[in-house]
Amino acid sequence: MKLLTKTITARLERTPLYSTDGKPASDRQVVARFFNPSGLGTWYVLEGEKHGDDWLFFGLVSLFETELCYFRLSELAELKVPPFGLGIERDLHWAGTLEDAEKENQK
Repeated sequence: MKLLTKTITARLERTPLYSTDGKPASDRQVVARFFNPSGLGTWYVLEGEKHGDDWLFFGLVSLFETELCYFRLSELAELKVPPFGLGIERDLHWAGTLEDAEKENQK
């Protein structure tokens, strides 16, 4: 699955790194949501910046703990998760804010 589309890239260009600092969670739109189709791991992109052929993202990451942090597109693209070796996928339908993402991860 292609992780970045032209639409997502255009949205990332309008939300570079640090552009949403200081905004409340209810005003910080999630640009893209990526997930592990076979279990643990969800990444919510809030901001991004192109670095050569790669993208550096900032967003909410839910693995063993949930935290705001930086992560790279190349890291997501390289992940192959056991037991079936599936790659990370892009959620085609999820839309919301950081506040929505935080609520989703409190379940």
